[in-house]
Amino acid sequence: MDFVEVAAGGFLMGDADGPPSERPTHRVRLDAFAIAVTPVTNAAYARYLAATGAAPPAFWRQAGFDDPEQPVVGVSWQEANAYAAWAAARLPTEAEWEKAARGGVDNGRLPWPGAAPAQRFTQPPRVRATPPNPLGLFDLSGICHEWCADWYADDYYARSPATNPLGPPTGTRRVSRGGAWRHADPWSAVGHRSSLPPALRYSDYGVRLARDV
Repeated sequence: MDFVEVAAGGFLMGDADGPPSERPTHRVRLDAFAIAVTPVTNAAYARYLAATGAAPPAFWRQAGFDDPEQPVVGVSWQEANAYAAWAAARLPTEAEWEKAARGGVDNGRLPWPGAAPAQRFTQPPRVRATPPNPLGLFDLSGICHEWCADWYADDYYARSPATNPLGPPTGTRRVSRGGAWRHADPWSAVGHRSSLPPALRYSDYGVRLARDV
């Protein structure tokens, strides 16, 4: 799997036009990290299953979800976290995900310049289905929600630290990012926040890996 290094530095996090959970916009500084160019594919996850004997995720081998180059979906947060550890990686923090998705562009709505693609997907497409963002990352909106490391809280931005935020210490839902193919409007803004209880396994939930550098 290919990774892109994201340089240390600051960016403007949040969406001034979004719901209260995405406000206030605030300046965040992060250490350098690396993030995967695409979500984890079925082919990559199959190697993990073969090596570990772990139980397959929901929708595994189901028609419409079984192309080796589709993003793996139906993984719970726990399963995504276990896969990341096996792959010598980790889940990105919510702040890392947004900084990488913005690609150095503050106040952009989508990860890439310009409008959303005209097409809609009726199942997860093969990876690299969307335009790349300025860092060369694909599939950041319109494809699948991607689990992040953080616990979720509606009011977290009002108390988030300015350097390397990690989310609340506890919670009942984990953060996810990225618009998903099942939505009426899949092309979520780059600052959009979503969340899910960590044990659930949905057909539009996948995982993208991060690493320390």
